[in-house]
Amino acid sequence: MFWRSKQPLKKSNNGWNSFRGPGFKMASPYYQEMQESFRNNSKSREFPAHTAKVHSVAWSCDGRRLASGSFDKTASVFVLEKDRLVKENNYRGHGDSVDQLCWHPTNPDLFVTASGDKTIRIWDVRTTKCIATVNTKGENINICWSPDGQTIAVGNKDDVVTFIDAKTHRSKAEEQFKFEVNEISWNNDNDMFFLTNGNGCINILSYPELKPIQSINAHPSNCICIKFDPTGKYFATGSADALVSLWDVEELVCVRCFSRLDWPVRTLSFSHDGKMLASASEDHFIDIAEVETGEKLWEVQCDSPTFTVAWHPKRPLLAYACDDKEGKYDNNREAGTVKLFGLPNDS
Repeated sequence: MFWRSKQPLKKSNNGWNSFRGPGFKMASPYYQEMQESFRNNSKSREFPAHTAKVHSVAWSCDGRRLASGSFDKTASVFVLEKDRLVKENNYRGHGDSVDQLCWHPTNPDLFVTASGDKTIRIWDVRTTKCIATVNTKGENINICWSPDGQTIAVGNKDDVVTFIDAKTHRSKAEEQFKFEVNEISWNNDNDMFFLTNGNGCINILSYPELKPIQSINAHPSNCICIKFDPTGKYFATGSADALVSLWDVEELVCVRCFSRLDWPVRTLSFSHDGKMLASASEDHFIDIAEVETGEKLWEVQCDSPTFTVAWHPKRPLLAYACDDKEGKYDNNREAGTVKLFGLPNDS
């Protein structure tokens, strides 16, 4: 696969290209608009969520709630009130770390958690109860809900992906893979299923048949995470090579690379309009890029590695969680906080 070569560009003081040679483009109106927006709304605030590190954050489809899953075996749900998160409930029941969670794609009251205790649990925020516990064969590390809301896919440490009927809570299919399976996702059209693997590949299966369609050599090392943009035009992958690659969904070709991080890319999120991509790693910042140009729109400073990022489904508001300690220097106690970036500077 051929990466698009980068024209060497000299940066001016404002961070935009002052090079006037071939391929020069003035800053897009969107770039200028978001720069102005972040200049006025670049505040981050943290909210107590758990007693140990937070592994996963996700917004409900209507953006009213944020859920977090933690090493402390619980999930928490917050309500977004203006510019702050107010804790609504803590969800207990798992016997091991909650490694990933996601919301129903169209029902803002349901979310599902994946745990190392060999179960997934579906929760309803209206009753604050677990409405279903589904036993699985291994320690679960990743989970996603199909765009049509009918199926939940869960992957475990033994590289088995189980497809669970979201209504009957029974397994519909199970696939054992011969490679290390990292993150999993349906495409937006619900007719293909994507996996990133330890060999740097993106594996694509037809859905629901689960027949192999294509294997793309995406990165020279472990391909860790994958996200589809809300418009369905692109998907992005993050790798241990510290690169984020952007892919055209129709052509399945890499159209752009983002290379500002120095450590393995752990987490990705597209903004609600599909025009921004946040990526994070053990670097002490979150990179926010303009999707169409690859230019850096902003970076969110962090004191420690970032595990998870999630853009709000309607606003330029980014939820994230880091490997924070409560004491700045010698305290080993984990802070377990959830953070929000994009708040007004005067708030």
